[in-house]
Amino acid sequence: MTVERILPTEEAYDLLELTRELADRELAGKADEHERLGVFPRETIRTLGRSGLLGLPYPEADGGAGQPYEVYLQVLEVLAGRWLAIAEAVSVHTLACYPVYAHGTERQRKMLPEMLGGDLLGAYALSEPQGGSDAAALQTRATQDGAGWVVNGTKAWITHAGHADFYNLFCRTGGPGPAGISCLMADAGTPGLVPQKPERTMGLRSSAPAQLVLEDLHLDADRLVGAEGGGFRIAMEALDAGRLGIASCAVGLAQAAVDYAAAYAKEREQFGQPIASFQGVGFMLADMATQVSAARALTLSAARLKDAGRPFSIEAAKAKLFATDAAMRVTTDAVQVLGGYGYVADHPVERWFREAKVLQIVEGTNQIQRLVISRSLT
Repeated sequence: MTVERILPTEEAYDLLELTRELADRELAGKADEHERLGVFPRETIRTLGRSGLLGLPYPEADGGAGQPYEVYLQVLEVLAGRWLAIAEAVSVHTLACYPVYAHGTERQRKMLPEMLGGDLLGAYALSEPQGGSDAAALQTRATQDGAGWVVNGTKAWITHAGHADFYNLFCRTGGPGPAGISCLMADAGTPGLVPQKPERTMGLRSSAPAQLVLEDLHLDADRLVGAEGGGFRIAMEALDAGRLGIASCAVGLAQAAVDYAAAYAKEREQFGQPIASFQGVGFMLADMATQVSAARALTLSAARLKDAGRPFSIEAAKAKLFATDAAMRVTTDAVQVLGGYGYVADHPVERWFREAKVLQIVEGTNQIQRLVISRSLT
């Protein structure tokens, strides 16, 4: 179905139309093969960068497109409806550009045009094997050696590990707790930065995360991003916005599942009539469509708060929680609408079902979102 959108400018409508055309041409026909073979779509991401889609919410003066967040999120939604791995890659890259954009030195910020233009792909290394949700307890340590920093530790679940050109490394440079964490930036190929084999994942196999082992990684002193001890605040700022990106990915995935299930239900006949005419199926489709619309509205409401410069972190947590839970329910129901056909790889709903699960986990599990929201209330 066609999603009726209210966008702030005519330019935004043109941008979404360009995105749809690009997604249909560059993404839709490639997803299944890349997912089956586990091949990372680096050239496709580079194409999106050349089209201006990797720096949308950043200022034009820095090499971005100067678009409001509500527009950027709807671009992500369109991409996710064609290929979730690509949309997630754009979301993670946008997240990875934030530390340098918001806290980088003048010298570091000179890299922004290459970052936002897609020539340099970013990764965000916060989680570790022994703790993902408890980010303030991370153990990777960076010590000063006179000429800079020496980093040792292991990062886990890192999107783009082995493919990224630069990595934001959140490391312990001081004592325990959030105040002891700093952010360092490392280039791919730096001796001591060793990506491991990709994880064997349920979904998103073309962009599977991997561990990142750091063994006596030497970084110059000017690779510190922001103030020493300010890394945890940088990480949380970036994640607030990043959660909206994941919420939009969930909306796009769920919308694709609704559209596919509805089209199937109109064509599939049982007992002499389309199964869409049966109330059991029709009501299921109605609930699916309503959940997607609600998730979209919640996500864009939070984005508009961000665009207005108002507090939005709690609303971002609500959007991430609701949209990703909705995507899981909607893709589950899409499989049910197709019945046995929904369980085989001949139809994309089984892939969407597998992919939806990870959205409830990444960038803060939905249990963490509930914790954030409940604390704001009490």
